[in-house]
Amino acid sequence: MKLEDWTQTRLNELSYSVIGCAMEVHKFFGPGLLEENYEDCLTTELDLQGIAFERQVGVELIYKDQIMPKRYRLDLVVEGILIVELKAVKELLPIHEAQILTYLKLTKKPKGLLINFNTKFLQRGKSWITLVSRHFNELPD
Repeated sequence: MKLEDWTQTRLNELSYSVIGCAMEVHKFFGPGLLEENYEDCLTTELDLQGIAFERQVGVELIYKDQIMPKRYRLDLVVEGILIVELKAVKELLPIHEAQILTYLKLTKKPKGLLINFNTKFLQRGKSWITLVSRHFNELPD
């Protein structure tokens, strides 16, 4: 699906589907695994739900027309539009939000999800956060 085919509503629906997949994985395992284990399980669940994604997507960092030697790695890019950053940490911190906001800025993607599996329950604000860039507001409703 091309960017111009997306709407805010469609992107929100995709976000809810991804969160539902994360909840399914969390319900099965709970907290305690490593981040890469959750990534493996979440991508399996996305596959089962027929949701397209890419894993460990490299993003170049360009400074004053120079490509820096190190790249960022996005955990998941779902349907080519939604960045999903996974964590397995004690708690989400402002630096984690800053990380995904930077990813949104570098990629010009409209929306990202930050999901922390190392919690007793997956709940909005404590274990998952939705972040949007200015590009989200450019999408039609």
